[in-house]
Amino acid sequence: MNNIELEEITLIGLSLGTTTTNANGQSGKDCGTLWQKFEKGNYAATIPQKLTNEIVAVYHRYEGDFTKPFSYFIGVKVKPDTEIPQGLEKLSIPKASYQKIVAKGTMPDCVANTWKDIWNSPIARAYRSDFEIYDDRSKDWSNAEVDIFISVN
Repeated sequence: MNNIELEEITLIGLSLGTTTTNANGQSGKDCGTLWQKFEKGNYAATIPQKLTNEIVAVYHRYEGDFTKPFSYFIGVKVKPDTEIPQGLEKLSIPKASYQKIVAKGTMPDCVANTWKDIWNSPIARAYRSDFEIYDDRSKDWSNAEVDIFISVN
């Protein structure tokens, strides 16, 4: 696979507020709860100066490999100088090299299954910031596509 160089991406959104782990399916529960809060609060619509309508989910602050705790964030792309609305946070995904993988199928299983494939793959992961992009292709839950970007060395 070819590496893709991406410039820094600035997001405004919600943070999990604590770390989570893939052990015993905990991250699925924690990340799912944050998604429910993000959707129920209609946060994507309230963030000013959005650059796109994409929603970005970020795995970051890894404490090791995928078996160790990490942080999680959901937000939308904004200009770096965008004012942060009350109750939300800003996160920057650093400029880096990534491998892009497309999850396809029924949501949310296609994303979870693609992550399991990534964990078992030979990709030389950097464990900086990995992220998923949800756009118009992910709205049909019976036939979704989600882009996953894995930071690589």
